[in-house]
Amino acid sequence: MRVATWNVNSVTARGDRLTGWLSTAKPDVLCLQELKTTDEAFPTAQLAELGYHAATWGTGRWNGVAILSKAEITDVRRGWPGLPDYEGDIEPRALTATCGGVRVTSVYVPNGRELGHPHFDYKLAWLDSLTAAVAEPARAEQPYAVLGDFNIAPTDADVWDMSLFTESTHVTPAERAKLADLEAQGLAEVLPRALKYDKPYTYWDYRQLAFPKNNGMRIDLVFGNPAFVGKVTDSFVDREERKGKGASDHAPVVVDLDL
Repeated sequence: MRVATWNVNSVTARGDRLTGWLSTAKPDVLCLQELKTTDEAFPTAQLAELGYHAATWGTGRWNGVAILSKAEITDVRRGWPGLPDYEGDIEPRALTATCGGVRVTSVYVPNGRELGHPHFDYKLAWLDSLTAAVAEPARAEQPYAVLGDFNIAPTDADVWDMSLFTESTHVTPAERAKLADLEAQGLAEVLPRALKYDKPYTYWDYRQLAFPKNNGMRIDLVFGNPAFVGKVTDSFVDREERKGKGASDHAPVVVDLDL
């Protein structure tokens, strides 16, 4: 089974890229983030023609998550009890479902914006609620993974130049401690192989030639329980999908399993 995650940065703007990648990479399960569309406008029918079922949670031009699966999608859950709100809104940032015997949670963790901003406190609270939500599936016998755009670089090596981030989000001890909390529940990170690149970054800003210079960050992550991690045979960042016109600023992360 091939399971992948990808922040598409607008499923509408990336429609042709998405269908093209599905046709070539052929994932069995794909978790999507930052849909920037509603459930009604999501291209469910078009994806069905490619053989994919879809579960979505999108409410408008911001946020939004989805799960695509070649197998039937069952037991779909939007968020979880205790999911915090931001300025009174419960944002569509987490979607859980079972696909072909594997349970997955697609997450789009809040950005945090800047230190001291209310959105940063929201980010930490959101991650606390995620930790509570994964406690049960982390210990289950069923393969389970939480994957998506975490907006956190786990280590200094996951940022092209740490000196530029000394007063920024994504790299603070408080944020990284939340990843450690996930691991304390029994999850382990599935690390991508670097392949021919020195650093398996997953995100590059559109500005200042960040991608050609490889000025990136590794913030799209996969955490699995022992039943999931024990079946991993390969994992990689599909950096090629970041190239060319109309690309997302994120690349897909792919994990292959032997079930």
